[in-house]
Amino acid sequence: MYRKILVALDTSASDQELLPHIARLATLMQSELLLVHVADGWAARNFEQLNLADSEEMRQDWSYLEVVAAKLRADTRLTVTVRLVLGEPPAQLLKVAEEERVDLIALASHGHRLIGDIIHGSTIDTLRHKATVPLFIAPPRP
Repeated sequence: MYRKILVALDTSASDQELLPHIARLATLMQSELLLVHVADGWAARNFEQLNLADSEEMRQDWSYLEVVAAKLRADTRLTVTVRLVLGEPPAQLLKVAEEERVDLIALASHGHRLIGDIIHGSTIDTLRHKATVPLFIAPPRP
């Protein structure tokens, strides 16, 4: 049913809430995992326009993705690929989901509340309105 699962990682502690659930689901379904991080710092958002070099943050993001992928491969023996994309997280996740023809998008909730969502926006809110595939959302640890 879920041949390919996009796993949106934000390099925060919330990833550790999400990954065990997705690893179990992917193992049961024999799914391929696509780990995606959207770099959205200043260098990432202006990378193409200003012809910038990779920032230290982007190099750390690549390293993080590779470490997580290696651990998942060792623990589950699943096919795990990684992508680092640049820009606005909701738009980039939707774009990758379409390009990669994923069957499920998995991400962790940060537990924002009204004011935080108004100020910061909500990736989950955008995805739940615009995604064409189901979402798997791991709640934050209480």
